[in-house]
Amino acid sequence: MNRSAGVLLPVFSLPSRYGIGCFSRSAYRFADWLKGAGQSCWQILPLGPTGYGDSPYQSFSAFAGNPYFISLEALADEGLLTREECDRADFGRREDRVDYEKLFRARPPLLRLAHSRFSAQDPEYREFVEENRWWLSDYALFMALKGRFGGAPWSMWPEELRLRREGALGRSRRELADELAFQQYLQFLFFRQWSALKAYANRLGIQIIGDIPIYAAMDSADVWAHPELFRLDSQGRPTAAAGVPPDGFAPEGQLWGNPLYRWERHSQTGYSWWISRLRRCFQLYDVTRIDHFRGFDEYYAIPWGQPASAGHWERGPGAGLFRRAEEELGRHPVIAEDLGYVTDSVRRLVRECGFPGMKVLEFAFDARDTGSARDYLPHNYPEHCLACTGTHDNETLAGWFDSITPTERQAVRDYLCDWHTPKEELRWPLIALLLRSQAAVCVIPMQDYLGLDNRSRMNRPSTLGENWRWRLREGDLTPQLQETLRTLALRYGRAGGT
Repeated sequence: MNRSAGVLLPVFSLPSRYGIGCFSRSAYRFADWLKGAGQSCWQILPLGPTGYGDSPYQSFSAFAGNPYFISLEALADEGLLTREECDRADFGRREDRVDYEKLFRARPPLLRLAHSRFSAQDPEYREFVEENRWWLSDYALFMALKGRFGGAPWSMWPEELRLRREGALGRSRRELADELAFQQYLQFLFFRQWSALKAYANRLGIQIIGDIPIYAAMDSADVWAHPELFRLDSQGRPTAAAGVPPDGFAPEGQLWGNPLYRWERHSQTGYSWWISRLRRCFQLYDVTRIDHFRGFDEYYAIPWGQPASAGHWERGPGAGLFRRAEEELGRHPVIAEDLGYVTDSVRRLVRECGFPGMKVLEFAFDARDTGSARDYLPHNYPEHCLACTGTHDNETLAGWFDSITPTERQAVRDYLCDWHTPKEELRWPLIALLLRSQAAVCVIPMQDYLGLDNRSRMNRPSTLGENWRWRLREGDLTPQLQETLRTLALRYGRAGGT
């Protein structure tokens, strides 16, 4: 891990012309801007297709890409759409917010129109379908059936499809052949466009830090196609759900709703599903951040239908999964998201795997938890870690400073030896604090560089409705901000990964 700096900005938060950040020219301009700002890392969130709640951590597939990220501009450049067709669609009027309802209505007709003008005999397309058949076939059928049943989760489908009886699956593939072809086409577009954008960023010297959620969504092609790998009963109903217990971050705990793994079955298969998943992430990203890493040591199991407080801890697969993955895939850059309630056994697992962990500045001044809070003070950071002001689940830096207690705010200023900087500008000494720490990699959310409050927060865990919507406006990427980032990166020996 070279000493470097980067920015956290999800793809959906990029500026763009058609309602959501995507792999458009704005994405390439952002990569150029990062290069000019002396940054060498671009951290994004998971790229999978999202469903109810719009969370990238609740995806319809652990292997597929989000069709919302397909650039309509690129399709117009190829002659598969016209500018007029794209401009007529209603994607919402706000530059700074994603309107998912309008996207849900406006994007599919345009993508279907592009598909109708595309030749399925394209050799690149045919090669893609063949190489990805191992996951694409089930995913395309899953999405086609969701369309047939009005978006209902697979747990509500007719029994013969819910339990994957061969005769019913065969009939559905024949009846929905056109829809299967459309779903395959969307994935072809996604991966072709993402590969081009990633290659461009890499040529600029920018590494992509991507994210792998620990769990699969209940309503996903993965759980539907591989029920034996998850804790489901004979009718495909989950028996336990993932989450975390009550803590200072969430007083009632968090109930995520994902089904838990049958780790003993994964072990019997040599962790083949997980190895396939990691292989895909190593292809998509330069560095893979594994979310909720402590769940591989111990995971919190909540009886299905019960509140988070009713759960208990169970043993995870430990280092065996990662040893097997390294045997199969070789060594790849991985970051362990080792946040939250970290026990000694979690620390041992991180050390045994050799992965760098994470440090979050906002955790350093929690007056309720002075023991672990000390680990997040920048003078205690080890070199082998990624440091950030906050993650996608935290308040913005400005919002956090407003929300903490007066005692905690005083502790921040005392630590900085800064009792006079107006709070509107306090982000700069706080960001500089991270950048001059020993941490090899520092990644700052774009909202914090802009000094935005909690109205621009990315996610409030355990809530629905307003998450995953914030977008950067093109005018926010000013030359002045770029020069400030570059100056800071140079000052603290982080420019260009030096």
